Amino acid sequence: MREADYTALAQFRYQLRTFLAFSETAAQNAGLTPQQHQALLAIKGLADRNGASVGDIAGFLLIRHHTAVELVDRMAKLKLIGRQADPEDARRVLVKLTAKGEQKLRSLSRIHLDELSAAAPALAKILRSFKAKKR
Repeated sequence: MREADYTALAQFRYQLRTFLAFSETAAQNAGLTPQQHQALLAIKGLADRNGASVGDIAGFLLIRHHTAVELVDRMAKLKLIGRQADPEDARRVLVKLTAKGEQKLRSLSRIHLDELSAAAPALAKILRSFKAKKR
């Protein structure tokens, strides 16, 4: 490892932490916890046309199944999501965004994409430095 490698790793982690801090603040400003925002994104991004399972949400958020169940319960009370039995397996519960959940996610996603666009040049430079060092 060279000193430049440590510098690049430190800068990369700084950029990640900066984005995560931005994301947490944006979620809180929208009246959500960061985990609720991540769950909305997981449901929208992972779902097939029928919805996402609680297990899908747990896997995407790297949390235990029972923690995902509690998160889904809280989000349902806030009317961000709705639940229904899986039409192919009635033992499974599928989750879909409500109109309110869609609106919150759309608003947050727009500002997140703007933030990522602003950070893209610095991130690209750091990532190119990693690739160049592998050669």
